[in-house]
Amino acid sequence: MAAELTVHQLIAKHRPTLDQALEAIRTRAYWSPHPEHPKAYGEHGSLDMAAGKAAFDALLGTRLDLGQPGTDGFVGGEVSPYGIELGVEYPHADVDVLLPAMKAGQKAWRDAGAEIRAVVCLEILKRISDRTHEFAHAVMHTSGQAFMMAFQAGGPHAQDRGLEAVAYAYVEQVRTPDTAEWTKPQGKRDPLALTKQFTPVPRGIGLVIGCNTFPTWNGYPGLFASLATGNAVLVKPHPRAVLPLALTVQVARDVLSEAGFDPNLVALTAERPGEGIAKTLATRPEIRIIDYTGSTAFGDWLEANARQAQVYTEKAGVNSVLVESAGDYKGMLANLAFSLSLYSGQMCTTPQNLLIPRDGIRTDEGPKTFDEVVADLARSVDGLLGDDARANALLGAIVNPDVKARLETAAGLGEVALASREIANPEFPGAVVRTPVVVKLDGAKPDDEAAYMSECFGPVSFAVAVDSASDAVELLRRTIREKGAMTVGAYTTDEEVEQAVQEVCLEEAAQLSLNLVGGVYVNQTAAFSDFHGSGGNPAANAALCDGAFVANRFRVVEVRREA
Repeated sequence: MAAELTVHQLIAKHRPTLDQALEAIRTRAYWSPHPEHPKAYGEHGSLDMAAGKAAFDALLGTRLDLGQPGTDGFVGGEVSPYGIELGVEYPHADVDVLLPAMKAGQKAWRDAGAEIRAVVCLEILKRISDRTHEFAHAVMHTSGQAFMMAFQAGGPHAQDRGLEAVAYAYVEQVRTPDTAEWTKPQGKRDPLALTKQFTPVPRGIGLVIGCNTFPTWNGYPGLFASLATGNAVLVKPHPRAVLPLALTVQVARDVLSEAGFDPNLVALTAERPGEGIAKTLATRPEIRIIDYTGSTAFGDWLEANARQAQVYTEKAGVNSVLVESAGDYKGMLANLAFSLSLYSGQMCTTPQNLLIPRDGIRTDEGPKTFDEVVADLARSVDGLLGDDARANALLGAIVNPDVKARLETAAGLGEVALASREIANPEFPGAVVRTPVVVKLDGAKPDDEAAYMSECFGPVSFAVAVDSASDAVELLRRTIREKGAMTVGAYTTDEEVEQAVQEVCLEEAAQLSLNLVGGVYVNQTAAFSDFHGSGGNPAANAALCDGAFVANRFRVVEVRREA
């Protein structure tokens, strides 16, 4: 967008995309304006693979000065999970100066209206999309995702989630008309007549608290939902994953300025080592919305203490897959093996507990004992990751030492059915790469229950022996109710078992995937169609993305006048 581009030109440019997004969330059909294939980039101003890598390399060792008010220094220190020191410095903010400056631009942004806010947000997303290759390297070297996953999940899939939030925000804001003529008959007297004006008004400043593993995918929904509903947004990235969100803020500030709005509507606050500014920011009176992805402990703290703000949390859960029977045994094993391996299990949607009857299961290859099912799954994972090049492309790198420690501890919790092994990454010798571990546990033993009823984030899964399918269903219910779940999977050819699992997920508000054997996996969701989380169990108090995720980020204020 050139500096002279008007909001009317923005509407002409982006309204068709907004309309397609509105249709997609209505039909839930597949749609995306952001290409998934790396070779689709390089035309119409977008960076191709080589240009994106060069742009990323040019960032290393530089200072990203965003021109924000209240900058009192610069901070950095990110080290890639692949062993590279990024050396990028970011502005550290005096929030007593920055927050009032952010608030100053909200009146004009509010008065612009829902459509103009939406198309400005779409221009931000378009510019980010044009730099997808650059962003992919930024995500890769802060999260540890392998390049292709960083490209897709950190690029087009994250952009889809941002656009989805804008679409929902637009729908909720235009649900009420801008004006209405109101007339009430009074019999023989003159009717009562009023002209009414309805204005969506922002709550205040939104705070996005970023995560280490999916900085853009988890950050964009809240950022764009708040911005599209008229709020200024302060982005507080995870200290180990600043770069992708800092680049996002830079793009947003440029677009806002060129469209005639205050760039301080979007700002970044990076933190000094050990500073821990999230708690301080979260309880500031100016902060009226908080979006958070991360640990249950801090999510619970935010919900309890940030009382002045509307808090949206995605925390942690214990995801389960119930295996009662299989109509395509090989397909089931291959699908589960991929789900357990992708990004070294460092996804909030990765299955942890595999609930399997101790007497075994029925399959299209005949009956299989519990031990056979677990051994076959272990062989399937080994086969998937047997080639080191392929393993590196699927596993990525361990994001932090805590994940590595949990992986090593898990091997001592029970009988190891699949041992984790170390894999060298020839391109990045400093990367810590580990294959998953699968540990057998007994669902009837209290000591084992302490292990499988706790989240073990990373490449760790437990094969839990249960007495029967009905016991598996009840354990599934208790796990969701007590610990929460972002995802649930089930494999069964029994209609009664399928109905029982479905009923548990409906009652406990957990998203369910049944009998996946192809190229769709329980730990992946598609924007515009799938809901990520439900907001109805302890794993998260919000879903990405639905009307509830955006509707409380603004209020409608009415002005009445005599007609």
